[in-house]
Amino acid sequence: MIKKLYRTEGPDAKLFGVCGGLAEYFNIDPTILRVALVLLVWLGGLSLWIYLLAALIIPRKSEVYPGF
Repeated sequence: MIKKLYRTEGPDAKLFGVCGGLAEYFNIDPTILRVALVLLVWLGGLSLWIYLLAALIIPRKSEVYPGF
């Protein structure tokens, strides 16, 4: 089965579901990605803009796998 990147939905999605979807894709804990994102945003740079752009580009799980 081919893995597809998507944003999580429902209670698993804390903001837009980007970190949850990336965590499922790479098989890691989403908390690690969320903490890393907060640290990167706090340190400055483009991380917040990249996150928002990913939220606009990456489809939701229900769009990738209908019926979920």
